[in-house]
Amino acid sequence: MALTEREEEVLCEVAKGLTNAEIADVLFISLGTVKTHLGSMQDKLGARNRAELAAWAWRTGRMS
Repeated sequence: MALTEREEEVLCEVAKGLTNAEIADVLFISLGTVKTHLGSMQDKLGARNRAELAAWAWRTGRMS
């Protein structure tokens, strides 16, 4: 499944190692929205945690 543009933005921040609160500040969204996007991405990608999301982002060339 494809990620939304906002999910891609959240994913890149996760891959940079930012916390949920830091991601919320950087993207000007609520902490709850960050958590919702993380859960949605985990479901779509079959990832168990944020480390797997970050690894997927690097492996698929989303981070350079």
